[in-house]
Amino acid sequence: MLKRKQSSRVEAQPVTDFGPDESLSDNADILWINKPWVHSLLRICAIISVISVCMNTPKTFEHYPPLQYVTFALDTLLMFLYTAEMIAKMHIRGIVKGDSSYVKDRWCVFDGFMVFCLWVSLVLQVFEIAEIVDQMSPWGMLRIPRPLIMIRAFRIYFRFELPRTRITNILKRSGEQIWSVSIFLLFFLLLYGILGVQMFGTFTYHCVTDDTQPGNVTWNNLAIPDTHCSRELEEGYQCPPGFKCMDLEDLGLSRQELGYSGFNEIGTSIFTVYEAASQEGWVFLMYRAIDSFPRWRSYFYFITLIFFLAWLVKNVFIAVIIETFAEIRVQFQQMWGSRSSTTSTATTQMFHEDAAGGWQLVAVDVNKPQGRAPACLQKMMRSSVFHMFILSMVAVDVIVAASNYYKGENFKRQYDEFYLAEVAFTVLFDLEALLKIWCLGFTGYISSSLHKFELLLVVGTTLHIYPDLYHSQFTYFQVLRVVRLIKISPALEDFVYKIFGPGKKLGSLVVFTASLLIVMSAISLQMFCFVEELDRFTTFPRAFMSMFQILTQEGWVDVMDQTLNAVGHMWAPVVAIYFILYHLFATLILLSLFVAVILDNLELDEDLKKLKQLKQSEANADTKEKLPLRLRIFEKFPNRPQMVKISKLPSDFTVPKIRESFMKQFIDRQQQDTSCLLRRLPSASSSSCDHSKRSAIEENKYIDQKLRKSVFSIRARNLLEKETAINKILRACTRQRMLSGSFEGQPAKERSILSVQHHIRQERRSLRHGSNSQRISRGKSLETLTQDHSNTVRYRNAQREDSEIKMIQEKKEQAEMKRKVQEEELRENHPYFDKPLFIVGREHRFRNFCRVVVRARFNADLLGLVTYLDWVMIIVTICSCISMMFESPFRRVMHAPTLQIAEYVFVIFMSIELNLKIMADGLFFTPTAVIRDFGGVMDIFIYLVSLIFLCWMPQNVPAKSGAQLLMVLRCLRPLRIFKLVPQMRKVVRELFSGFKEIFLVSILLLTLMLVFASFGVQLFAGKLAKCNDPHIISREDCHGIFRINVSVSKNLNLKLRPGEKKPGFWVPRVWANPRNFNFDNVGNAMLALFEVLSLKGWVEVRDVIIHRVGPIHGIYIHVFVFLGCMIGLTLFVGVVIANFNENKGTALLTVDQRRWEDLKSRLKIAQPLHLPPRPDNDGFRAKMYDITQHPFFKRTIAVLVLAQSVLLSVKWDAADPVTVPLATMSVVFTFIFVLEVTMKIIAMSPAGFWQSRRNRYDLLVTSLGVIWVILHFALLNAYTYMMGACVIVFRFFSICGKHVTLKMLLLTVVVSMYKSFFIIVGMFLLLLCYAFAGVVLFGTVKYGENINRHANFSSAGKAITVLFRIVTGEDWNKIMHDCMVQPPFCTPDNSTYWKTDCGNYAGALMYFCSFYVIIAYIMLNLLVAIIVENFSLFYSTEEDQLLSYNDLRHFQIIWNMVDDKREGVIPTFRVKFLLRLLRGRLEVDLDKDKLLFKHMCYEMERLHNGGDVTFHDVLSMLSYRSVDIRKSLQLEELLAREQLEYTIEEEVAKQTIRMWLKKCLKRIRAKQQQSCSIIHSLRESQQQELSRFLNPPSIETTQPSEDMNAINQDNSTQPETSSQQQLLSPTLSDRGGYRQDSGDAGKPQRKFGQWRLPSAPKPISHSVSSVNLRFGGRSTMKSVACKMNPMSDAASCGSEVKKWWTRQLTVESDESGEDLLDI
Repeated sequence: MLKRKQSSRVEAQPVTDFGPDESLSDNADILWINKPWVHSLLRICAIISVISVCMNTPKTFEHYPPLQYVTFALDTLLMFLYTAEMIAKMHIRGIVKGDSSYVKDRWCVFDGFMVFCLWVSLVLQVFEIAEIVDQMSPWGMLRIPRPLIMIRAFRIYFRFELPRTRITNILKRSGEQIWSVSIFLLFFLLLYGILGVQMFGTFTYHCVTDDTQPGNVTWNNLAIPDTHCSRELEEGYQCPPGFKCMDLEDLGLSRQELGYSGFNEIGTSIFTVYEAASQEGWVFLMYRAIDSFPRWRSYFYFITLIFFLAWLVKNVFIAVIIETFAEIRVQFQQMWGSRSSTTSTATTQMFHEDAAGGWQLVAVDVNKPQGRAPACLQKMMRSSVFHMFILSMVAVDVIVAASNYYKGENFKRQYDEFYLAEVAFTVLFDLEALLKIWCLGFTGYISSSLHKFELLLVVGTTLHIYPDLYHSQFTYFQVLRVVRLIKISPALEDFVYKIFGPGKKLGSLVVFTASLLIVMSAISLQMFCFVEELDRFTTFPRAFMSMFQILTQEGWVDVMDQTLNAVGHMWAPVVAIYFILYHLFATLILLSLFVAVILDNLELDEDLKKLKQLKQSEANADTKEKLPLRLRIFEKFPNRPQMVKISKLPSDFTVPKIRESFMKQFIDRQQQDTSCLLRRLPSASSSSCDHSKRSAIEENKYIDQKLRKSVFSIRARNLLEKETAINKILRACTRQRMLSGSFEGQPAKERSILSVQHHIRQERRSLRHGSNSQRISRGKSLETLTQDHSNTVRYRNAQREDSEIKMIQEKKEQAEMKRKVQEEELRENHPYFDKPLFIVGREHRFRNFCRVVVRARFNADLLGLVTYLDWVMIIVTICSCISMMFESPFRRVMHAPTLQIAEYVFVIFMSIELNLKIMADGLFFTPTAVIRDFGGVMDIFIYLVSLIFLCWMPQNVPAKSGAQLLMVLRCLRPLRIFKLVPQMRKVVRELFSGFKEIFLVSILLLTLMLVFASFGVQLFAGKLAKCNDPHIISREDCHGIFRINVSVSKNLNLKLRPGEKKPGFWVPRVWANPRNFNFDNVGNAMLALFEVLSLKGWVEVRDVIIHRVGPIHGIYIHVFVFLGCMIGLTLFVGVVIANFNENKGTALLTVDQRRWEDLKSRLKIAQPLHLPPRPDNDGFRAKMYDITQHPFFKRTIAVLVLAQSVLLSVKWDAADPVTVPLATMSVVFTFIFVLEVTMKIIAMSPAGFWQSRRNRYDLLVTSLGVIWVILHFALLNAYTYMMGACVIVFRFFSICGKHVTLKMLLLTVVVSMYKSFFIIVGMFLLLLCYAFAGVVLFGTVKYGENINRHANFSSAGKAITVLFRIVTGEDWNKIMHDCMVQPPFCTPDNSTYWKTDCGNYAGALMYFCSFYVIIAYIMLNLLVAIIVENFSLFYSTEEDQLLSYNDLRHFQIIWNMVDDKREGVIPTFRVKFLLRLLRGRLEVDLDKDKLLFKHMCYEMERLHNGGDVTFHDVLSMLSYRSVDIRKSLQLEELLAREQLEYTIEEEVAKQTIRMWLKKCLKRIRAKQQQSCSIIHSLRESQQQELSRFLNPPSIETTQPSEDMNAINQDNSTQPETSSQQQLLSPTLSDRGGYRQDSGDAGKPQRKFGQWRLPSAPKPISHSVSSVNLRFGGRSTMKSVACKMNPMSDAASCGSEVKKWWTRQLTVESDESGEDLLDI
């Protein structure tokens, strides 16, 4: 599972000590309190105190009177010890004063409370001994807190070497999550409670005899069995003649007599819903509802209840525990120990797989201490032959033990062959142990854990063969020898070590579970031991069995109902809450802990995951290289290549035939070389055509040669030179920026995650070219050199990772290329290759036509899921399945022509389909053959079965015949959907891809069953048989007849009146085993234990064993159930979840990769806010907006919704007078909600209100409420009341949108349903196949204990309901035994199966066991895996998310501001505004990360071609920029992303350079024009002055004006003031961002140490006196003189460009908005 990233950080904090502070002050005058032996003694006394309180019950004292005085003496001694400890601690610590006083320490307060409870218990026992207080009085409840003293025995382990804050955060977070999920569960309980009240109401109508009188209802007045009925004639069950449908409550029965389950009011309804959600007894509630109300209503309610509550919502608890345990596991790794290798150092030999694929034994540790045995014996002991012989003998011993069986009462032989065999095997294994001890020495022998286990078996089995101990509890040692066979398979051994190797976690959990059971049993014992007529809590063993039964959920409702009936109506709610809370914790939290531990044991270490990813990629590449075996068979035949004859040449020459491939390689070679060269990109390309390792000079020569030979040599060489130059410039700029430290002068500010990841990328790229930075490493300090060394190490690691990734990608490409080459060679050299049926040509017109028909499909997403042909076959298959739904033993397809039409249609359409596909793709020996996988084989099999059945159409089908088998195989037809739908094939792959692990788990469970079955056979064989008359003890007296009472009802609690007898009848006495199980042989024992393993029927097995063999043997079944339930079944859950994660690709994901996948899935679901902005003014709309958006307003509305929902606490019945005031109050609530909607519409405007889906839902419900109000006052009948209740239920759903936690958890459930859609469909298809087969096999089976008018296989519809019941495990084993009925208990018929009412023993065994394992153990656990995945997706905390919910919420708000039209898309040029507005962790600082800003803008431009971008486009770009792609992305995605980012950086650099060069050329041209204008003006002035003056002309200048001086002064301060300006740069799409303002023309600009070239000024005046040129911040005559020469002007500008570019290499680049690219 997912480890939390923050868990790996090391915090320098004090360790956590949640245990007691037992080390008191050393200066204390009471020294004994600090002694370690005192602490140990007090912990032992805590356990003794629990034992004492467990014995302190009236029934225990009645059976063993001395125990009353023993417990009194123990309690007195414990009271003195703990009182002395309390006084000593008070004396040392002080009672109140001081920081560590007694009352301020939480553990001291707990100890003081336990001492007080001990005193109270002791005083109470004194009064009981003195008979002042009756032992059966409720005063005994004062002992209830005493079992909590067990905490003292284990609280020493509450000390952890971890920071307190971290453990506190873990506990706080897990507590909050469990509380949130509990609220979510309560929401669904309340929802279904309300629905149950309104849909059903009371279940009090029963069929009673016509002479039943009110107030005198007895058992004899009820139908047998008791049956509910309906008042309406058109719905429900109608009573038979002689009975009438009456309300038993009207006849005088009390609520206690009617039972506490039902839907009378909201409290009882929630109680009943929780019972049904536990999947215990729900089906009988549904049958009662079917008899009382319309059938559809009952099916809809209970099936959806099971699906949502039992399969989805309650499994969220498993997700919570797994996620929490993943965090705790990382923190407690040191305490539990790290994983080590499977092989122990003491292991002598192990099985290993050799190169040839076989198994051989090799020595692991040969340096063990040597014994005194001769060398020959030591060599023999270490040999493979010896170990194989021993394991073979173990296998033979297991087979012999499993062959034991009950031989009957007449078999009196004491020493039978099984006993003699056991003696022989025991002697053999004893000799083996002695030999090993002799060879290894006792110390060397005992150092191995395996040898310790063998020695234990040797001692136990040696005692077992003693005649008096044979067939006793020592039999466990004999049957445990099978565990040694695990060493045969290294895979099984490794799997067992994974699960049970780190035993501290699993062992700690087992101890915790046992302690919890003991404490809760003791509490329940003291709570109910005084209750009369309740024998479940009279003694501690019975209380323990009852609480253990609740833990396993088998019959826990019976335990609770019996207790509720015994305590009475007053205390029933309190007792119900007590049992529900215990059941909730035990079944949802405790069992989830076992799943979490097993998943943790199956989890790979973090450092192995990336290595596994690389190895898996390599394995996939190797797999792709090979062609399938069905195609490689052509390589065994001689080559017959296709030849081409060149005929268009002079006939004088003899031209041979030339291969087509030989000519093609010359045609394609030049293009391949060119494309290969163009793909060679420095530092970014992940593959290269030349895979050899050349030096740089050789590579350049190779490139030059290719360039000379290539047609596009000049273009390719220019491209290569440009890319090399640009990369060199980028590397130099990055290196200089990193070395210049230009950020040090910036104000300290926390950088955003975008900035951090951007600089990580820049640093990583600089490290890749670390050789250039070695030149400037001279003169550095030691710290700098150390940092350089760490950078070099990181660079080498990055280089190694890059090389591995590139190598794997190249290997994949090579594998694909080799595969294509192999296929092309086969196509060329073998004329029959890729020819369907070896007849149709490869390019034949008919084949092309078939290809077009087979591969044609829609372009839409949903309709394009499969081809047209597959859509047709899906429809035909569905229609055929619907036709099969109408088949039954009484309406058979052989005798129903209408059903035969569907059969003919299916066969004809499938024939056409298969012919088209075979002609298009081939049957078997073609690359895309029909039979290329298991799906194709299944298609052919289904077709052949359907064709044979259609041609045969047998009229008479005997039971257990081939014709019946053919009809069963015909029932596999729905499985065609798996082949036709690609997503269904994916479900099948998910089921079977983890077959290895599931197979290993099955072997472990079978081993466990075999051990206990062998033990059960040897102890219980023949002992479970008893007379059916409970008054007969011996077999000799078991004859004649006796009267047996009939169980009339499980729900009613009527008491027999004086002289009244229960209904019954006379039956013969029979001495027989229990009906459903026995232990007479291993087969029957394993069947019984398999049923027990499913936690169904184990209570009956326990009661029979205790009653007929002995109470001590009840331990046997409890141990097996504990191991099977807590470890065996949770193993299936853990393995299925692990396999699901592996198939999804998440099992090998690291922490960062898993969090990235969660982030991507979360972002796909995120949507823009549909909340309009607040009105600008402060008018009426703005005030309404503030009111409706205030949290208090929202909470008030939520409270009003809950208040309106409470009105449905009782059923709205038109005949009930309470309904009218409740409906009136609901009308008032409706008007309040109308006011709410009106306020929101005013505040947001109608258009803004309509944008939110939640608002639309509220408007819809409110509109329905208004319609209901109108109809209610107009009609006032039952239909209006029903509509009002529906409106309230619809509004109740809006609670989820108003609560963040409920919204997230509901989203988890909804997405889980969406993702598990095809899994659910797959379950239904399997269920449909089994339903059809059940109708054929068991459609006429006679009614039995559980096969009745509700549950039977008479039709496909009823079979589906029975199988859905079996999926939940509700008495599936009893239904199976009813379907096994054989003569003489049924009437056989050998002619046709529909004339017999017998079952099928073998068929029922395979049918029900396979269905239960596939559906209940595998398919349902896939739902758990999906929920676990989605829970981590939606309900992770802020610390665990790359982008938190606050970040997403902030982005949604900013998007809402930019997307003013609320369309979900914005133009690309608006992205820059959105990025500028982002704050917090998504902020892009334009002062520091201008280059990142450019890259992000250009990425949007490039990916969307300047068009519109969506909400998810921008969010996806931000998510990629906010993570370290090297850590978070997987291989393929990483390569694609790096290539994209490289391209973006390259293009941005190119455009930057191009833009600057364009600007430079513009400035040069402008300056040339300016110089020409100056020269022209000077010449004119010279000519004018020449006529006036005789002296040579001179140039004079006027003094600059004050304004110009001011401008000069401003320019002189420009470099200092410009750094304070915060310019928002336009993006690449902003075309007007590079125009320069006229006022800034010619100004030198500098920002953050970077000079910018001046832009060309406007044309100046022709007057020489006004000439004032500025260049570089100075105005001189020298510059004017320079401008007069155009050549010198160009040279000067060129030198300025060169100087500017030099500064770019040394100074940080931070351009203003004018310097951005213009693309």
